[in-house]
Amino acid sequence: MNIARSLLRFVVMLAAASILIFVLLRAVPGDPARIALGVTASDEDVAKLAQQLGTDRPLVAQYLDWIRGLLTGDFGVSLASKQDITPLVWDRVQVSLILTVSAMVLSLLIAVPVGTYLARRNRKADAAVVSALTQVGIAVPSFLVGILAVAVFSVWLGWLPANGWVPPNADFGGFVAHLILPVVALTLVQAAILTRYVRSALLEEMGKDYVRTARAVGLSTRKVMYRHALRNAALPVLTVTGLQLTSLIVGAVVIERVFAIPGIGSMLLDAVATRDLTTVQTLMMLLVVFTLAVTLLVDVLYRIIDPRLRRQA
Repeated sequence: MNIARSLLRFVVMLAAASILIFVLLRAVPGDPARIALGVTASDEDVAKLAQQLGTDRPLVAQYLDWIRGLLTGDFGVSLASKQDITPLVWDRVQVSLILTVSAMVLSLLIAVPVGTYLARRNRKADAAVVSALTQVGIAVPSFLVGILAVAVFSVWLGWLPANGWVPPNADFGGFVAHLILPVVALTLVQAAILTRYVRSALLEEMGKDYVRTARAVGLSTRKVMYRHALRNAALPVLTVTGLQLTSLIVGAVVIERVFAIPGIGSMLLDAVATRDLTTVQTLMMLLVVFTLAVTLLVDVLYRIIDPRLRRQA
């Protein structure tokens, strides 16, 4: 599948996801205007708000208005606060991206060298101990790691703040201090998962014919692993990294609650609690865009890393 087909699939899946989100949320019982004003509101007030929000228009017109707003960056008005949600969404998206990308980068910086070490030291006692620790990391949920980290580093030692968020342009030192614990909580779980995949991919590559040939002509195991096997092992690891990056968003929702971080996950949970359908559908669509964009990026990187795929295109 070439890049053009990947782009076409990306667009088609976005369109399908937008229709599904819109239809499912419209199937929720209750008039959005009535929900926003409360059960004591008069019919006249409800009708006036429905006209302002456009919820009294045909569903096709509402859908097209929503898509037009998404494409132009106008996400509409919150049913709960009656405020424009566009600036709020962008602020929350930036916070979640900082948290998610930081955790994934740190996870890879840990997983690649540790996974390579485990593959080199396969069946040795020290590698077995480290491998067992990664199994523990996979089993422990990120929110529990976050709670334990707060208990140790915030409550007991008093080194780091327990919760909250400081924008980097306001106080960079405070920003880093508030970022450490939530990133560590997300990183430990992701690094453990990725380490296992790096190890498995390298061990599989080290058992292939080209590795035995390279060893037969005099190359050391270390050189073969770093010059050849690690590059080929990057393909399955890249796929897993893309999948883990999307699942990291789900984990970030819980971590944002644990550390009181004003990210997109917290905003989505608040919108669901208040039945703010405008905000919910916008945030869900942004999550879909992020997920599909990661998948598209993985497809492109595949072709950059593996020249065989470029020849097939």
